[in-house]
Amino acid sequence: MKNPDDDSGVTGMLCFTLYSASHAFTQLYRPLLDKLGLTYPQYLVMVSLWNRDGQNVKELGNTLFLDSSTLTPLLKRLSAAGLITRTRNPEDEREVLLHLTEKGRAIEGQAGDVMQCIGEAAALDTETLDSLLGTIDALRDRLHAKMNKVST
Repeated sequence: MKNPDDDSGVTGMLCFTLYSASHAFTQLYRPLLDKLGLTYPQYLVMVSLWNRDGQNVKELGNTLFLDSSTLTPLLKRLSAAGLITRTRNPEDEREVLLHLTEKGRAIEGQAGDVMQCIGEAAALDTETLDSLLGTIDALRDRLHAKMNKVST
């Protein structure tokens, strides 16, 4: 709903609402992730690996909607921090497999505190959260489909 007292022109724009909500999440995450030594994109990589260790770079990129030019530096930093290993697949040398180290596994428990804090701040019941996620996922999928049509 547009605020009648706002003359900025951005209130009521779906893209701005999503952008500003994302910005608020990032600001809330920052001090929590600083304690873990992670940025938000690095945190997303770790969450994905905690859920499915051993995936390859391409799979991870598809999951996180990140291209290799964005993902590779993130993975190098996580590897340098001792949180993950990157190894060539012996069956296909073109493929790089990602595995958590003991140090990477060890911080998973601390990361649970991050999710709890974010969940409390969002203050959404399960039904509302599920509905919101479904709506935003569907929107994202439609936008990606449109981008694919435009780029072909």
